[in-house]
Amino acid sequence: MRIFDTPNSSVPEVHLLSNGRYHLTVSNAGGGYSRWRDLAVTRWREDTTRDCWGTFLYLRDAMTGEFWSAAYQPTLRLAENYEVIFDGARAEYRQRRGGLEFRAEVCISGEDDVELRRVTLTNHSHAQRVIELTSYAEVVLAVPWADAAHPVFSNLFVQTEFVQANQSILCTRRPRSEGEMRPWLFHSMVGEEGATGEISCETDRARFVGRSRTPVNPMAMQDVSPLSNTVGSVLDPVVSLRRAFGLAPNQTVCVDFVLGVTESREAAVALAEKFHNAHVIDRCFDLARTDTALSELGVTEAEIQTYARLAGALIYADPARRATASVLLKNRRGQRALWSHGISGDIPIVVMRAADPTKIEIVKQLIQAHSYWRMKALAVDLIILTQETADSPQSLHDQITRLIASGREAEMLDKPAGIFVRHLGQISEEDRVLLESAARVVASDESRGLAEQLDSDKKPDQSIPALTPAQSALRDAPRPLAPREVLFGNGLGGFTPGGREYVVTLQPEQATPVPWVNVIANPSFGTVISESGSAYTWAENSHEFRLTPWNNDPVTDAAG
Repeated sequence: MRIFDTPNSSVPEVHLLSNGRYHLTVSNAGGGYSRWRDLAVTRWREDTTRDCWGTFLYLRDAMTGEFWSAAYQPTLRLAENYEVIFDGARAEYRQRRGGLEFRAEVCISGEDDVELRRVTLTNHSHAQRVIELTSYAEVVLAVPWADAAHPVFSNLFVQTEFVQANQSILCTRRPRSEGEMRPWLFHSMVGEEGATGEISCETDRARFVGRSRTPVNPMAMQDVSPLSNTVGSVLDPVVSLRRAFGLAPNQTVCVDFVLGVTESREAAVALAEKFHNAHVIDRCFDLARTDTALSELGVTEAEIQTYARLAGALIYADPARRATASVLLKNRRGQRALWSHGISGDIPIVVMRAADPTKIEIVKQLIQAHSYWRMKALAVDLIILTQETADSPQSLHDQITRLIASGREAEMLDKPAGIFVRHLGQISEEDRVLLESAARVVASDESRGLAEQLDSDKKPDQSIPALTPAQSALRDAPRPLAPREVLFGNGLGGFTPGGREYVVTLQPEQATPVPWVNVIANPSFGTVISESGSAYTWAENSHEFRLTPWNNDPVTDAAG
């Protein structure tokens, strides 16, 4: 078991949940991703700093209008008490705010490809409370790389509908070629005790988030009212359900949110019906108290938690786990140089330096960790670099090879997302530097074990002192801009009399319906900048050689 009292760890701490087909990763701040087979169910981007992607639950006090989230993400509002528990095959988030205690538990069904989120609310105050619960997740249903390459195009193939019979949202991705599988996603809310009003839904992200806003402060959370019930061929699909619940003093209410994926509409409707039963959900949470990896791998709970801690450094890059700065500075080779070793460089890499035959147990732990990561659908290349002594030039290498061949990882030797054993004496110094530089985790057998290496006080080199923010006590009063004469004005902008410029004039909190951009470029260099100031810059090729990120998001228009 791992317990955290803050979401603000230097790198997100993660918990991996899986039934072998459906995979879920959650962080101590509430971010994370959902995968079904090789498809991304929800949108996620690796962002160690913000960790702002995932499936979220909002809570709002209907009396005051104040809102927050079941975890720190996405609203970034800390409660009086914050606690996260990663235990077995489940995760739990606990908070308390103004006399209201709320707990969110997360697990995956062992039998069906479904993830469950149970919210338990307890009113410790002496007054009646009305709390509105709202779910939110961005729908993908495509391979992750396709969504990352062009999310707006990917979104065009997703359709949504609302099934009144079981109060569920259905989403599907239209196939683009003959023989392509058509996945179906369903999302439902289960819980009648204390419910006031009907369930409402939203599947249009632009309506939920609002132009130039983000999930931190979405438009849908500004008014205490039902969602718009928009469904169909939306341009930017999400799943969101909302319902209000009344709590008398000292009353507890339990509400479940269900998200699952299947191969057909009929199966999705059937699963939504099955999980509309609270007893079925209760059974899933009961079974999730123990991780099946314990028995399948023959390891302890402490070892599982160590492997999960290492997984955090693979999913969210941690400078403290990488090679030292001196090694990184020596590297002059790129990803292509990895291919000669049978390594693509497209997935995280772990490098283990082994030199002591008496410490083979550490190597065994990493091999078990690789097996655990595979069970949780975390693809990793494990590279073991052996350094032989003069007395026994082959014993350690042979010992490690036999260890792998006799275990469940035998089929993964020298395979993609597998294990690679290499003699340090048989590769060049440049290759060693390359492998260690490309690795997200570099371990060795110099310490007593993996847990001790994770607990070490290794810190990344600090070449720049930490910023101490300071805010000026003096602020200039806002001054209105001088009016400008424009042609063909539309209330937001228009052409200057000469016709060579387009002027956009916006009031505070006002935005254009979609980003209004200007392209400034020459044949080898350029930038695109919108009316909000968001921009990205490239050299030579605007797609292949971006100097700053482009989010391709007309809703938030986030800066690169």
